[in-house]
Amino acid sequence: MAAPQEPSAEPLLTSILDTLGEQIISGALEPGYTFTLQDLSSRFGISRTVAREVMRALEQMGLVSSSRRVGIKVLPPEHWAVFDQSVIKWRLSCAEQRPAQITSLNELRTAVEPVAALLAASHATPAQSARLLELAELLVKLSEAGAGNTQEFLDADKEFHTLILHASGNEMFSTLAEPIMHVLEGRTRYGIMPDDPSVPAMRIHVDLAKAINDGDASASEAASRDLLTGIKTFLAI
Repeated sequence: MAAPQEPSAEPLLTSILDTLGEQIISGALEPGYTFTLQDLSSRFGISRTVAREVMRALEQMGLVSSSRRVGIKVLPPEHWAVFDQSVIKWRLSCAEQRPAQITSLNELRTAVEPVAALLAASHATPAQSARLLELAELLVKLSEAGAGNTQEFLDADKEFHTLILHASGNEMFSTLAEPIMHVLEGRTRYGIMPDDPSVPAMRIHVDLAKAINDGDASASEAASRDLLTGIKTFLAI
């Protein structure tokens, strides 16, 4: 009879990382604060092996550094891996960090998405163009119904803007989709997105989708910039 398998350590590791990550990001564990593997083991009731995995994960995120002489030292924000999904999540969950994180994500999006829209006018497949138009019309419909702060709106909005980045044909833009979409999630999760977003601003989604479908690169870029400006205005980002 086969021996029973030990439960996966992944949920435990994730839980500990969330606790420590949030404490470092919020400043509860200040830059320069030091601790050891034994401290981690004692605090969380974990083995030294799991404690070492926690330390390595935090190191990869730029939240701590480790050395035999000093131990594990908390690092200041300039060392953080700011594109790491967990770091973004923890910054958004921290009330003090949230405004700066949303601003940074929005600025990244403003720099990238109009260029992606320009490229999508040349590279989007017929299926991608058709789906963009479907999603754009759905976003307008939900806005008119006062459903801007719903999961359905968020899902459609994320799919629309992710699809533009993928349809650009630029693989580096595609990899930015996940971190950039955190700005949309953050707006909904933390009450920034109103129930009735500006319908004229939302209708620019349709203009953008049509421009991409028509293969009009300059109109696609212009519509994307107009859309992001309009959203920034009514959200006061």
